[in-house]
Amino acid sequence: MTRPRVSAVVICCDEADRIGDCLASVAWCDEVLVVDSGSRDGTLAIARAHATRVFERAWPGYVAQKNFALEQATGEWVLCLDADERCSAALRLAVEAAVASDSPLVGYRVKRHTFHLGRWIEHGGWYPDWKLRLVRRGRARWGGVDPHDQLIADGPVGRLDADLEHFSYRDYADQLRTVQRFSDLVAEQWARQGRRFSPWRALLHPPVKFLECWLWKQGFRDGWPGFVIAATSSFYVFAKHVKLWERTARRQERGRVGSVNFSPEGEKLTDPTRPLS
Repeated sequence: MTRPRVSAVVICCDEADRIGDCLASVAWCDEVLVVDSGSRDGTLAIARAHATRVFERAWPGYVAQKNFALEQATGEWVLCLDADERCSAALRLAVEAAVASDSPLVGYRVKRHTFHLGRWIEHGGWYPDWKLRLVRRGRARWGGVDPHDQLIADGPVGRLDADLEHFSYRDYADQLRTVQRFSDLVAEQWARQGRRFSPWRALLHPPVKFLECWLWKQGFRDGWPGFVIAATSSFYVFAKHVKLWERTARRQERGRVGSVNFSPEGEKLTDPTRPLS
């Protein structure tokens, strides 16, 4: 039986050490599309050697870039990956069986399985990390708020009992760089939305996040890596609040400076509602 065509789409930037394995894992797809946002490390050459088509496009944000990539696909089904992900052999078989079926479903979630700190992470809320990644073309869009994007289907979705392998960080330093980048994005969004800094939230949310990851979601069962993940997740929450506090303080300072009136001679007016005598 001839199955419907499957397109794989990947966005990337400076992923020369990972993009090759990612694209090799979806070489079985009928079409492989890559959208690059200004790589300078050889990523483009590797992508062109593996992909059906490669697009170079300035970075507009996670959601916008992923929607652009999704729109370029021509297959009846689209498998969405990041450059640090791999389609396992089991997932390939599950995808091919799903798209060949007569199911009315418009998409499927897969089990994302993360390798970090020398082992596959099994707990702490990291596995099974169900993600919608296989969708019928034209029946889903990326939504959410950068950097936490989410693929959203316009109909019923099912689950495939197979792993999407995720090599999220090259090492712990890479994880800290991601924490820095993502906390900047979230804090900036909060500031634009007018969210106010709360010292109580800054004090309470980080330990609650640690307990959630380490105890309630049993991250302790992953040993030392589980503790590191819980502690870093807690720090990420703390960093978002601190950076919101910084932005709030800067905005208030700009407001104070902007409210000071000066005379033509450069003297400050102590009461901005009174004219110069």
